[in-house]
Amino acid sequence: MMKKIYFLLFSMTLISNCFAQQDEVLLAEISAIENGLIKNIQIKGESAQKFNIQERMDHYKVPGVSIAIVENGKIKWAKGYGFANTETKTKVDANTLFQAGSISKPVAALAVLKLFENNSLELNTDVNSYLKSWQIPENKFTETEKVTLEKLLTHTAGMTVHGFPGYQQTDDFPEIIDVLNGKGNTGKITVDTMPGSIWRYSGGGYTVMEKVVEDVSGLALEEYMSKNILLPIGMKNSTYQQPITKKWQKNISAAYDRNGKLIDGLWNNYPEQAAAGLWTTPSDLALYCIEIQDIAQHKKEGVLKKETVQKMLTKHKNNWGLGPSLKYEKDSLLFGHGGKNAGFTNDMNAYAYQGNALIVMTNADNGGKLISEIENAVSSYYNWSISQPKIIEVIDLPDTDLRKFAGKYKLQEQGLILEVQLKGNELLLTNTPIGRLSLLPMSKTKFIDLESGTVIEFLVDKKVNGFMVNNTFKLVRLE
Repeated sequence: MMKKIYFLLFSMTLISNCFAQQDEVLLAEISAIENGLIKNIQIKGESAQKFNIQERMDHYKVPGVSIAIVENGKIKWAKGYGFANTETKTKVDANTLFQAGSISKPVAALAVLKLFENNSLELNTDVNSYLKSWQIPENKFTETEKVTLEKLLTHTAGMTVHGFPGYQQTDDFPEIIDVLNGKGNTGKITVDTMPGSIWRYSGGGYTVMEKVVEDVSGLALEEYMSKNILLPIGMKNSTYQQPITKKWQKNISAAYDRNGKLIDGLWNNYPEQAAAGLWTTPSDLALYCIEIQDIAQHKKEGVLKKETVQKMLTKHKNNWGLGPSLKYEKDSLLFGHGGKNAGFTNDMNAYAYQGNALIVMTNADNGGKLISEIENAVSSYYNWSISQPKIIEVIDLPDTDLRKFAGKYKLQEQGLILEVQLKGNELLLTNTPIGRLSLLPMSKTKFIDLESGTVIEFLVDKKVNGFMVNNTFKLVRLE
């Protein structure tokens, strides 16, 4: 009897030591990533400087971040950083809910695909045949080509309204029909281009899709999603409720502007739920990624059938699937989506057939650059192709060449005046909307700011006449 007890204790000690060693390895792995953030633009020939995540959060004025890593079809680790609310000193943890922004779209798209599987609707039928209390206005663009759910999901329906600013807590909260009719804070959602002719991102199109789901199912979108999609996947910390009720407010993040200032009312509300209304966590979005990966790889038949997931991951115009964006890196298919609401910035990327994924959510308007640096660190550590820094070459120019660019320049359309200054041997562009830019020469006329990635190309004839910003905005030199 004593031998059995000793054997049991010995076995338990071995198991305990094994788990402790695994924990130590994982902690070291997380620490390496936390201290391995890499700027998005690197100079060729120079070794990449690495940063600590808290340093970069402070630098970009991002109060809170949450990360989830999926490896081999399982959540490997998830962790929160910083504050969900700086006034109450509530910290971010792995269960803190963030507004997903446009990541709401690929998750909501599963509702349409589920109804398609149930033979409740077709993907290539005129959606007006499903809409009951509202119709897409017919016009010259819809005479020969109709708006279909496939076109709505792939942003090829020719519909207006790119995105939505949301409503403050003190604003009237419109019904979805009010949004469709342009009686909210955005224009009327209509067709202004022949359906199927071009790719153009449209949150308005996803709002039409939301109305189809509600009219066909007889349920509000948040109810349909909870019952048929979120809970079956295991996404228990996710809801499309808008405005979000007190039941969910125990552990949700507040939202912060570009300067790290808390926005009025803590967060905005979004009646456009399918387009922008999901509250969730990186861990729950990881479960969404795992669900799609498992089905795609024949591991199980889950919330959708394999054939439907294959449709979802089939490329349409502009590398878009039925909900997620698609990209191919090193012969690997990735699906995902970015997300941007007032005071929230997020990104989600997953390998369709390799079981790996990365989700990063932040509670700040300025979170995008931080996310890129986190994605660079994760990709570098795991040897993934989700994100790599852009490598540029810079040259040396003498002061005499730099001095000719100094002066004031005007953006005619907006009346904005910027000044180029030469300080020492450094060219600076002052008082821009994103602050002062330090310009490094890539050629005799083209310069880049490493921090923002902004490219300035001076327009030179016999003299300097102006410059282009990111090949988009032209400023004219003032004499």
